[in-house]
Amino acid sequence: MDGASSAIESRTVEANGFRIHLLEAGEGPLVLLCHGFPELAFAWRHQLVVLAEAGYHAAAIDMLGYGRSSKPAAMDMRITVQVATFVEVVKALGHEQAVIVGHDMGAPRAWSAAWTRPDVFRAVAGVSVPFGARGSMAWPGDSFGELAPSEIEARIAGPGNIHYQKYFARPGALAGEAEKDLRGWLNGLYYGTSAAAPLPSYGDFTTAEEATAFLRETAIVLRPGEGFSDKLPVPGDDHWITADELETYVAAYECTGLETPLNSYRTMDLDWELLAPWAGRPLEVPAIFIGGEHDLPAIWGIDAIQRLPEVAPQARPPAILAGLGHWNFQEDPGKFNDAVLGFLAELRS
Repeated sequence: MDGASSAIESRTVEANGFRIHLLEAGEGPLVLLCHGFPELAFAWRHQLVVLAEAGYHAAAIDMLGYGRSSKPAAMDMRITVQVATFVEVVKALGHEQAVIVGHDMGAPRAWSAAWTRPDVFRAVAGVSVPFGARGSMAWPGDSFGELAPSEIEARIAGPGNIHYQKYFARPGALAGEAEKDLRGWLNGLYYGTSAAAPLPSYGDFTTAEEATAFLRETAIVLRPGEGFSDKLPVPGDDHWITADELETYVAAYECTGLETPLNSYRTMDLDWELLAPWAGRPLEVPAIFIGGEHDLPAIWGIDAIQRLPEVAPQARPPAILAGLGHWNFQEDPGKFNDAVLGFLAELRS
């Protein structure tokens, strides 16, 4: 980690019957940080000390299935179990409430935690992935989960093609690809979805049809015979991740593999069913979306981002970070930290 890493402590807590490893720093109101795929608590290395210095108890967890946390079966990574685990982590850390922040696959879990347990999660920041209510990723034409994930995935993929989330859910498919060259696979993914890659900008697509047509040309949609790795670019010199940082991820996944983390992609329709009791209910707590200008889920989820105040009465204006991509809080920590600290400061005023 960086030079301030001495202020970051590592420990493991028991929560909801699982082992949860976390990194933490500081004292004060709790900010719970939830990473996405394929990441670790380490992803928040640039935020932990900054949040601590601003007067918060910052805690970044290895999500269920990742890193040093428990590796449950797919059924035990369903959304309701993950939310219940977050609740127990808050208690284990000695708090009654927390602000929850989630990125990528951690974002729908953070949004769902604040949506279904506003008594515990008093505010939420969703990073890269907008609030999709019952849905997972706020896809074009289905901003708030009106359709089951498998149905919207099929619509986006088109006849004969496969959506990447369905591909990720296939046992052994993605992990088998990545295992051939784990370092190269991770490096290509981190580069190819960052601002360094030639990606469009937030607001470039004004209709669901335009966004869907674009997605069919990216790694989001695989044609017959294609693998996900086939669409990853060769990283250039302008990569945001250092060799040492990449090695941290490589070393972790060499030990744990990718198969268990992918369990979250295997429960999406079940998650949609489990969230049915909350359909139509507002997201009651203060909320903000933070995403990069060249962040794919922000680009295709623009309708959900713009309509967030319709379903979240206390929503703040979105923070679209100029010149950044999907890994925005690591690509330029300063820009991201300013956005999240500004949101947290509003909660204190």
